[in-house]
Amino acid sequence: MEVSTLVRLGVRSATSEASVDSITLFVVLLCLCIVIGHLLEKARWMTESVTALLIGLCIGIVILLTTKGKSSHILVFNEDLFFIYLLPPIIFNAGFQVKKKRFFQNFMTITSLGAVGSLVSFVIIWLGSMHLFKNLDVGFLEMGDYLALGAIFSATDSVCTLQVLNQDETPLLYSLVFGEGVVNDATSVVLFNAIQKFDLSRINSTIALKFSGNFVFLLLTSMVLGAAVGLLSAYIIKKLYLGRHSTDREVALMILMAYLSYMAAELFNLSGILTVFFCGLVMSHYTWHNVTESSRVTTKHAFATFSFVSEIFIFLYVGMDALDIEKWKFVKESPGTSIGVSSILLGLVLVGRAAFVFPLCFLSNLTRTSQIDKIGFKQQVTVWWAGLMRGAVSVALAYNWFAMSTHTQQRGIAIMITSTITVVLFTNVVCGLLTKPLVRFLLPQQNHLDSMMMSSESEMSLAMPLLANEEDPKSNMSSDNIPRPSSLRMLLTTPTRSVHYYWRMFDDGYMRPVFGGRGFVPYAAGSPNENMHQPLLSEQKIVEL
Repeated sequence: MEVSTLVRLGVRSATSEASVDSITLFVVLLCLCIVIGHLLEKARWMTESVTALLIGLCIGIVILLTTKGKSSHILVFNEDLFFIYLLPPIIFNAGFQVKKKRFFQNFMTITSLGAVGSLVSFVIIWLGSMHLFKNLDVGFLEMGDYLALGAIFSATDSVCTLQVLNQDETPLLYSLVFGEGVVNDATSVVLFNAIQKFDLSRINSTIALKFSGNFVFLLLTSMVLGAAVGLLSAYIIKKLYLGRHSTDREVALMILMAYLSYMAAELFNLSGILTVFFCGLVMSHYTWHNVTESSRVTTKHAFATFSFVSEIFIFLYVGMDALDIEKWKFVKESPGTSIGVSSILLGLVLVGRAAFVFPLCFLSNLTRTSQIDKIGFKQQVTVWWAGLMRGAVSVALAYNWFAMSTHTQQRGIAIMITSTITVVLFTNVVCGLLTKPLVRFLLPQQNHLDSMMMSSESEMSLAMPLLANEEDPKSNMSSDNIPRPSSLRMLLTTPTRSVHYYWRMFDDGYMRPVFGGRGFVPYAAGSPNENMHQPLLSEQKIVEL
């Protein structure tokens, strides 16, 4: 009895020591990625995500050589670690930092690209792989496997989008590509879960109707849940005003409430990605303005830091796991099949994205009256190219489906997983390296500045027909030369009561008095910034959205 106890203790001690060694080495690699990323910050081609990916590959090769081909990674890829711990900080910070006015101005375009586009890409990859894989010796794949491939490869890498596009230089492209990426990832995960839930091998009208209803229900309830948690955090902090005693409490509450939104969505089998994104939007609009100034600075940098470290962790993680010898030893017997599968999937990704980006952007332009607001062809090419990257979401879904599959052959599992990793590496490295030069080539910096100036001028020009009725003789004289459209067209293009106008009235009249926000921050005597937290009448007129 004593001997067996000592043996167990010895095994635990050895395992714990190995875990500590692995974690220590991984933290060192994270620091190395940050330092090298800083040194390459001015590089025209490199991004921190590609840098972390390449460092992960190099370290994987070194470990593979030192262990004589037995292992290539320090930590094994775990989808729970990715979805529960690494992805939430990234998506939340994106919603927290995004320019809300630009995002909601393009909300319909973003939603159509993210939801409708994902469905189009899903169908093309599903049908294309089902027909083209028959010519390859892939092994036995069922209908569910092809449907899963459609969901796996329709998920873009919204994380890498943060690295290759700049929100200040290309605000329209950033809001379109990243907003689409968030909705796209959520749609792909919802599709993937629906494929696991429904028997889609025998599709009929009833199953299709249930599938569509479940899909719409998950998307809407996820958005509502995220907004509800964000409003709850704003209400609690506004009423209790924790900052008058301790800023640590309100910072901790904001962080925990943000994470609670994601876990609550997972608990109710909703889309955690959409939930935490909309929670970030709502918290930045209400909650962030209810805390003290020091807490604002702290939370803004804390969320950005969590997101940054998670991004580097993910790409380093994927790069090291890509050389797992256990997966590749089945593929080396038939490398031509693996190359063929990877090439077909990559081609379907290219075609599937082009099939919805250009038509949907064309339809979006039909609703944009100003020529400056239209999405030009060069911008459409950039949106198409920047969204080609596939990332850790695809890898995690591939592991979830094929690694846990009981009916797919072992060789087929290895081919599908290695092909997924190949597509992820290729799209991240090639597209990631070429996106910055492509943006500079198609959309030079001067064009961005001119576009911003012209955009502000266009907003004034749109308002001129409405302002011309004021008691100003100059405006009356100049208004005679303005070409006036028909009254119906003018009402549709420059409405006197826009949706944003009614939202501002509702927000100022009902939402902000209850949940706080800019201009409605409670006053508390003796607080660290009592002068800053008095309601300012001038700030009440500031429009955030």
